[in-house]
Amino acid sequence: MKALIFDCDGVLADTELDGHLVAFNETFEHFGLPFRWSAEKYDELLAVGGGKERFIAFIKENPEYEEALPEPLEDFVLKIHAEKSKRYIDRVEAGLLPGRPGIARIINEALDAGWTVAVASTSAVASVEAVLRTVIGEEARARLAGVWAGDMVPKKKPAPDIYLEAMKGIGASHDNVVVVEDSNTGAKAAAAAQVRYLVTLSTFTVNEEFPRATTVISNLGEPGQPATIREGADVLRDGMITVESLDEILSLPIPSE
Repeated sequence: MKALIFDCDGVLADTELDGHLVAFNETFEHFGLPFRWSAEKYDELLAVGGGKERFIAFIKENPEYEEALPEPLEDFVLKIHAEKSKRYIDRVEAGLLPGRPGIARIINEALDAGWTVAVASTSAVASVEAVLRTVIGEEARARLAGVWAGDMVPKKKPAPDIYLEAMKGIGASHDNVVVVEDSNTGAKAAAAAQVRYLVTLSTFTVNEEFPRATTVISNLGEPGQPATIREGADVLRDGMITVESLDEILSLPIPSE
């Protein structure tokens, strides 16, 4: 079995700047909290996998804000995250976060070629499902092997747990898996899972380094809208990642630790 596993945020759609960040700040306003996150601050927080975990990390870094919370942090973070997720899904379903170039194309091409396709993300399951419905549609979503996301595993990226759980769920061995990531945090998770991975750079990750990625590219490419390579193996076909590209990636060595 050949398996193609996608991260969600920054990969399926460029969701962080105009999606998650906006939803967080709207939620902070909704609860009357005395702070907002700038794009620069959110960029820093992206090193922490998971929305609840980011909020907790921010409060721990700024203990003066904990006094502004209406209830204990461990309880309030659940309300914050639920409200933020609702607002985020509303933005997705309003069409404000379109799919990245090549995503719908390669998912359908891979499925038609017999690849097993899945998603493994630190975002909440409902948020990932909303993105999938918008980006690839209900029919293609129904053909996916599944979504592994949110709190399905105790440790989030950069731990490899979500990828290992997805691989276990679809019955794929690490030597037949290609992962598509966009961030250093996700790349560390893929590397720790001992799989080959490629990186499609997104808004917050254009300056990050990916020394173990098979290839680092601008996006997956569309006919007439070719992707560009920043570094790594040139596996593009007519400026696109295709099924032939994925097969070539599988023929290359898995990077060692």
